Amino acid sequence: MDFLISSAHAQDASSAADPFGFLLPMLVIFGAFYFLLIRPQQKRQKAHAALVSELSTGDEILTSGGILGKVTAVSEHYVSVKIAKDVEVKIQKSSVSQVVPKGTLDAA
Repeated sequence: MDFLISSAHAQDASSAADPFGFLLPMLVIFGAFYFLLIRPQQKRQKAHAALVSELSTGDEILTSGGILGKVTAVSEHYVSVKIAKDVEVKIQKSSVSQVVPKGTLDAA
């Protein structure tokens, strides 16, 4: 029955001791993760941090919850936003997703 099953042979000892056979693919995978996942995420975080630090009274913003309003007061961690006549809410600065162009609130 040996003619139906091929014999298994052990690997050559010199190829098993090659440290670059394992290290090189790991470096390539780490490089791909860095350039495709980590670096773009860091850029987005820096852009959001700059947006939040530049908030000022009178800016029209869109929150991550979809609320459109005008900034009436800015503190260290919070922003007061007027969303309708006589309706003002206080939100965390980090929940601001973007600053919209002036006049967007009036058109809505």
